[in-house]
Amino acid sequence: MPNIKSAKKRVKVIAVKTLQNKVFKTQLKTIIKKFYAAVESGNKEEAKLAYTAAVKKVDQAVAKNILHKNNAAHKKSQFTLLLNKMA
Repeated sequence: MPNIKSAKKRVKVIAVKTLQNKVFKTQLKTIIKKFYAAVESGNKEEAKLAYTAAVKKVDQAVAKNILHKNNAAHKKSQFTLLLNKMA
């Protein structure tokens, strides 16, 4: 455990940020799973809505430095390919 006051504060701040990142990652995974489920069900309208939500959440993850921009681009590309195959 740290003895210096600022180091103690950093431990608290890091704990809060870690929890926030964990919550965000869980939401991201859930939204992605919903998109895959919509594609699997074959419902085009539901898949389009889930696609927009998934892309938005992935972009937010990049903005928060939770995902690397290349990883996000790969995910979005895969989503688009799946959505286009439904037609």
